[in-house]
Amino acid sequence: MRSRPTRLFGAALAAAALALSACGATSDQGSGSGSGGDSSASAKPATGLQLMVPNAPGSGYDTTARTAAKVLEDEKITSQIQVFNLAGAGGTVGLQRVVNEKGNGKLAMQMGLGVSGAAYTQKSKAKLSETTPIAKLIEEAGAIVVPKDSPYKDINALVTAWKADPKKFAVGGGSSPGGPDHLLPMQLAKTVGIDPKQVNYVTYDGGGELLPALLGNKIAFGASGFGEFLDQVEAGEVRVLAVTSEEPIDALKEVPTLKSQNIDLVFTNWRGIVAPPGISDEDKQVWIDALTKMNESQAWKDELAKRGWTDAFQAGDEFGAFLKEQDQAVADILTQLGLA
Repeated sequence: MRSRPTRLFGAALAAAALALSACGATSDQGSGSGSGGDSSASAKPATGLQLMVPNAPGSGYDTTARTAAKVLEDEKITSQIQVFNLAGAGGTVGLQRVVNEKGNGKLAMQMGLGVSGAAYTQKSKAKLSETTPIAKLIEEAGAIVVPKDSPYKDINALVTAWKADPKKFAVGGGSSPGGPDHLLPMQLAKTVGIDPKQVNYVTYDGGGELLPALLGNKIAFGASGFGEFLDQVEAGEVRVLAVTSEEPIDALKEVPTLKSQNIDLVFTNWRGIVAPPGISDEDKQVWIDALTKMNESQAWKDELAKRGWTDAFQAGDEFGAFLKEQDQAVADILTQLGLA
C-alpha cells in the first residue's frame, strides 16, 4: 500500500484476500465545463449553498465540511453555507438524498472512501456514479487509538493480545464494512497474522459515535482518521499507539508509524465533495471555483497543517475519473470479501 488511494485499494485486496430549493446557486463567477475555472477577483461571493454531512456530528466528514465552510465564509468566497447532518446506513441515507435532489445546484455532500464502500455493503439503490463530481479535498492517515486507561502502551502489546483471542477483541471504526475504518483493521489483522474473518469489527456511524464507545471502554481499540481524535489526545483522554502514514505526522509528532514498529502497512483515506445529478454547468462551476479558491487560500493551508491533512485537490472531470476508478476498486475488493 502506498499513499495513493488506488494503490491503497490494490493492497487492500491482497491483504484482505478474502429544505432544499431546486433553483441554481448564484454567483458572478465564471462558468465552464466543470474541470476548473478562473474567476474575477471582484466576483461576488456565491450564495445559497448547502453542504450535507452524511453521518453524525463530530465525524471526519463533519469536521472537514465545517472547516471548509468556515474558510469559504471567512475568505468571503461564499456567503454563509448551511452545513447539516443526515446520518444513516454508513452515509447512504445522505447519498440517496443527494441523488433524489436531481438538478439542485445549491446542494453538495461531503463524502469519501467510506461512502464508496457503504454504497455496496448497504445495498444502496443510489450510486456514487449518479452524482456530479465536484472536488477531492484531502487525504488523511489512519490511527490506532486506545482509551487512556488501556493496558496497551504500544502497538505491539496490543497486537499480542489481539492475536491471542481476536473474536473477543472488539475493534471499533467510524465506517460501515467496506469503508476506511473497516479496511484498516482488516489489513492490519492480515499484516500481523490474524485471519480477517476472525476480526470482531463494530461499526459506528462516524467518529462522533466511535469516540464515546472508545472512551466508555466498549471496544479495545479504535481505527479511524487521526484527525478525529486530536482534541481528545490533547486532553489526555485517549492514546494514539500508531499512525498509518509513511512518515510521522506533524500534528502527532511523538506518535510512531506502524512501519517504524515493524508492522509493514501504510494506509490513507480521502475526502471529497459531490453534488446531485443533472445540475447545470454553471452551478457545477460555482462549486468548483469556490473550492479552488478555498484550496489556494492561506487559511485553508493553515487548516491542513493544523489538522494534519494532506492536500489532495482534484476538481471536476479529474475528480470524476478518480471516483470512477475508486468505485470499481471498491466493488472488486468487497466482492473478494463476500460483502458485495
